[in-house]
Amino acid sequence: MRSVTLKSLVAVAALAALAGLALWLRGGGESRLQYRTVKIERGAIRAVVAASGTLNAVTTVQVGSQVSGQIKEIYADFNTPVKKNQVIARIDPSSFELRVSQARADVEAARSAVAVQISALAAQRAELARLKVTLDDAQRDFQRKRQLVAKNFISAAERDKAKTLYDATREQLRAAQAQAKVNEAQVEAARAAVKQREALLHQAEVDLEKTIIRAPVDGTVILRNVDAGQTVAASLQAPVLFTIAQDLHDMQVEAAIDEADVGRLRVGQHASFTVDAFPRRNFSGEILQIRKSPQNVQNVISYTVVISAANPDLALLPGMTANVRVEVDKRENALKVANAALRFQPPGAAPSAAGTQAAGAQSGAARGGSEALARARARLIEALKPDATQRAKIEALFEAAGGRVKGLRDVSDAAERRRRAAQIRAELRAQIMEILKPEQREIYERLIAEAGARGRALAGRLWRLEDGEPKAVDVRLGLSDGTSTEIVSGDVREGMDVIVGMAQAARSGGAQPRMRLF
Repeated sequence: MRSVTLKSLVAVAALAALAGLALWLRGGGESRLQYRTVKIERGAIRAVVAASGTLNAVTTVQVGSQVSGQIKEIYADFNTPVKKNQVIARIDPSSFELRVSQARADVEAARSAVAVQISALAAQRAELARLKVTLDDAQRDFQRKRQLVAKNFISAAERDKAKTLYDATREQLRAAQAQAKVNEAQVEAARAAVKQREALLHQAEVDLEKTIIRAPVDGTVILRNVDAGQTVAASLQAPVLFTIAQDLHDMQVEAAIDEADVGRLRVGQHASFTVDAFPRRNFSGEILQIRKSPQNVQNVISYTVVISAANPDLALLPGMTANVRVEVDKRENALKVANAALRFQPPGAAPSAAGTQAAGAQSGAARGGSEALARARARLIEALKPDATQRAKIEALFEAAGGRVKGLRDVSDAAERRRRAAQIRAELRAQIMEILKPEQREIYERLIAEAGARGRALAGRLWRLEDGEPKAVDVRLGLSDGTSTEIVSGDVREGMDVIVGMAQAARSGGAQPRMRLF
């Protein structure tokens, strides 16, 4: 009897185990979808352009040497404050002093040569005066003898002899005059040689003066490249001995801004930045310059933007890496949603709201483009306040652009349609810019920048739960800060739950727990 009871208990236990196993298998093999949701809320959104840059002094001067030689003395080191014309180093002047002495001796020799030439010229002029007197006497003698020959008092031979003497004296005078001119030229050449030697002397003195290295500006030495006893060689390029930052109280950040973001920046915008040395401290400044020179690094185009950086306590040091943030747009009370909700797409759903928009874009391109042009024209006239002539031209330009936009309805390719629309917009802006006054152009550039920030608004799609199933809600998107995005329009409201993701969860039977290695 006891044996039968034991067997019965074992059979019941076995049946219960089989039933439990079957229930576990059925419960673990079936699962249902669960969705993770977030609420649409209101709050501030700030669009920020982030980049990194390098801190530099506003003016950095490299101090070099124009002469070669051995560094004899150094009077400045790293972090030494210096004043303009202060001596900071000295090159051994021995060889340069010898050159000055030699050049000075050459000048004295040249001046002596001038004195000799002047004396020779004076002697030649005296000879010239004697010959003139002799020529006058010979001429008088020739005239008397010619008269005496006419009266037959003397022979013709006497007259001819007097004439020969007169002609010879005249030629001697001409030769003396030519020699006097030669002596004058020699004097001028000697004087030019003196100037030449004086220039060489001045050059030698300048080279001697250049052995004294002076600070060209007031500032702080931030780099010293030489030591006493080191030889510097100035050939095609002057060696850099020191680098002096003119004023470390006013610095600047040179940030590399991507070409996709540089159009959203303008001079005067507020900027903030941090440095790794003070991670909890924010520094502020404003954009001083947007340089138009592109930088190409591995086929990535960027532009250098200069941002002011006040440094009253000298906490910032040259060369620090600054993490820059420039606020380009903001919304204080925007209806916004997490970006994860815009990325969510349930299995089997249509690609996105953009696809639906693209499907009907061909039929609505002309209507939407015309409406956008009308809004832009009204906003432009209100902001610029053009005169009658300008307004007529602007109206004509928008009318012509509207006709071209209507022609986009015949373009079936969406990419080509967007390209042509962008071309129409760029040409319209350029034509409007030509008819504006300088003060109006500044306002128009600001409007273009603001429109560029708003123009990133696209169609999007959210998903909400309805009777346990996801339902699509098409929305129009505005400003984004990288985490949340503004909802401009759509059938949504504050507090509505939208899906951001999904996860599989087992039914009440419970699946066997998974072992996670990571």
